[in-house]
Amino acid sequence: MRAVVVDEFKPYDQHEVREWPSPAPGPRQVKFRTQAIGISFAESLLVSGQYQRRPPLPFVAGCEVAGVVAECGEGADRFQPGDRVCGLIDWGSMAEEGVALEVSLHKMPDAMSFGEATAVASSYATTAAALTWPHLLNVQAGDWLLVHGATGGVGMAAVEIGRILGAKVIATAGSAEKIALAEARGADHSINYRVRDFREAVLEITNGRGVDKVYDPVGGEVFAQSLRCMAPEGRICPIGFASGNVPQIPANILLVKNLSVCGLNLGYYYGWSPNDVRYAYEDLTRGLVGQVFEWYEAGQLKPPIDKVFPLSQFREAIARVLARESIGRVVLAVNEEAERLGVGE
Repeated sequence: MRAVVVDEFKPYDQHEVREWPSPAPGPRQVKFRTQAIGISFAESLLVSGQYQRRPPLPFVAGCEVAGVVAECGEGADRFQPGDRVCGLIDWGSMAEEGVALEVSLHKMPDAMSFGEATAVASSYATTAAALTWPHLLNVQAGDWLLVHGATGGVGMAAVEIGRILGAKVIATAGSAEKIALAEARGADHSINYRVRDFREAVLEITNGRGVDKVYDPVGGEVFAQSLRCMAPEGRICPIGFASGNVPQIPANILLVKNLSVCGLNLGYYYGWSPNDVRYAYEDLTRGLVGQVFEWYEAGQLKPPIDKVFPLSQFREAIARVLARESIGRVVLAVNEEAERLGVGE
């Protein structure tokens, strides 16, 4: 089978697609025939060795997947061959076939496309956790919620879920086209940060009070300026650093305004840590993804697909995400899904 193989940690554009042995499922594992692979900023970090975890070399890249169950290993009894599943897995999604622990996979709604499912397993699940879990942002109806990068994968999810929760959503983006999409997805207010200082605009929108909650996948100076347009006792969640700059948090501002910073690495709950807690948190993660599925089936959200690439163009797909050109989800399609979408090779 074809796969994006990582023999050594190096920039994403130095890796390539090549032949790789088809995997067999081990105990409690499921083998799947891949249909769609989600692309995120984190993928470039993983293959270059800059992510917070390093898979053992060599490995097949990719953590976000949707596909069809082909075979179940010993002790894996949740799914049957032919089931449509998606998940956030350890690694191995950028291939025509793959294996994953059954605990990491979820059965998709019948109406959901494979591309949409890659977003649910990662961006939407991450965002739902950040916005709803009590120890994180815990967004309530009537809260002012500031969402940065509002047309990226997690940003779009935050606009939609914030609307579902009854928050007053302020979205930031860098073009008129992106602003229009954020508003179409439910943002109550929008700010083109290339035209106007978002801190000034937020304070004007909230009549000088500031926002209650901030969802920040950008980092850098965006994080720093967000602190300065938050209401007392507000909460801010750094969810990534798409700007390439990890912010240094000024503790004096936290102290003066009684602010809370709450980080989230959803991968922790899927076993991406030295202490593998995925089974201890299985009910929590299944409930989280199940809630997103319910919102989808009720027509309350619909993950947008920006562009679909074939597996051979994984470098172009990652570059599009890193350049912040995407409006919605960037996806690789393989096998039957690639043929259906007209990107087969």
